[in-house]
Amino acid sequence: MKELQPHQQRVVDEKQELDAKREKLGAFKSTELFAGLPWQEQERLNTQAHIMTMYSAVLGERIAAF
Repeated sequence: MKELQPHQQRVVDEKQELDAKREKLGAFKSTELFAGLPWQEQERLNTQAHIMTMYSAVLGERIAAF
């Protein structure tokens, strides 16, 4: 594997950080605390998770193109 340029490494790091946050949000969504939130907040968090997944996919495509 070739060495990444600094800007490429930043994209890899960003994806790793985003995926860790996505996993934590996914775990939170299966808790009683999440279930006790108003439905509007649950929807916002679901939307956030969806957008994070799409964002991660785009970063993955960028990384694959390096």
